[in-house]
Amino acid sequence: MHRSSLPLSCSCGVDVHAHVIPGEFPAYLGGVTPAGWPSMAPADACHRHVMIDGKNYRTVSDKCWTTSRRLADFKDMGLQLQAISPMPELLSYWLSAADGAQLVRFLNEQIATMVSESAGQLVGLGAVPLQDLTLAIRELHYLKASLGLQGVEVGSNINGVVIGDPRFDPFFEACVALDMPVFVHALRPVGMDRLVGPAPLQQVLAYPTDVGLAAASVLTGNLMERYPQLRIAFSHGGGTLAMLLPRLEQAMSVFPALKASVHRSPTEQARALFYDTLVFDAPTLKHLVQTFGASQLMIGTDYPFNFHDPRPVERLQAAGFESHIVDQLLHANAHRFLGIHSSAVE
Repeated sequence: MHRSSLPLSCSCGVDVHAHVIPGEFPAYLGGVTPAGWPSMAPADACHRHVMIDGKNYRTVSDKCWTTSRRLADFKDMGLQLQAISPMPELLSYWLSAADGAQLVRFLNEQIATMVSESAGQLVGLGAVPLQDLTLAIRELHYLKASLGLQGVEVGSNINGVVIGDPRFDPFFEACVALDMPVFVHALRPVGMDRLVGPAPLQQVLAYPTDVGLAAASVLTGNLMERYPQLRIAFSHGGGTLAMLLPRLEQAMSVFPALKASVHRSPTEQARALFYDTLVFDAPTLKHLVQTFGASQLMIGTDYPFNFHDPRPVERLQAAGFESHIVDQLLHANAHRFLGIHSSAVE
């Protein structure tokens, strides 16, 4: 057994889960500003408040919008490359389709600017207005052809409709046709009424639950059977999915209706999806590798928010994996997911 020989200070990691918030939002190009349209308010020299409907949604640092500040953290984090995507709340599916399209276009162009400033150290995952499939597919083409972004981020649900619902098939068909990978992040999760404690429990407990249900919907909805070439990844280690899989497998032999509707073993399907490593725990990470396969996991940090992993490469290297698995988790799987040849980032 060969443990990783890479130094703990190596700058070789590829982070697929990191977020962007622009330093300013555009004024609404219309009459009355719609509910949910974001703005920024000053906090201190390095921080601003993201304001939504007159309330402080989150206070964030300038690492969200200043490329040089972000890149300065790469050495300590052990990163070579980072895929940046909007803060999920900014996906704004609850806006009208036209308003949502206006907002995500601004976000996508901001991401493209940061990618251009990064000298190859950032790649972009854009946003699309999935509340309208026609506009979403149009923006997907713009991401690819005009902005040169690498993929797209989507929410775990679109106004309560889970991502595995067949109504989104035209979008996923377009992603396959354009060779655009999809990163799924929790958004406005179910179960908030069941949490006892302060608001951050949404991120801590409700996000992984919603991601798990979203990933499960992809399995029970047979999405990968229809689009086997789709590259789709789930944040937060796939949330609760790894614990749900044994129940799904057992249920296939118990409930005839489930056996008839799910066309392939849920575990087999799950091993065709991608997941990030953002679980903060070596035993849990080892369980994910055993469950999903070492070929399907990639670094995720949730940078630059407070609740992120500041030393992802060290964490992976200290987990006790064999060297070839470490290499997969650090960069090889992410290159494959993002459609980047290793030589392009060396």
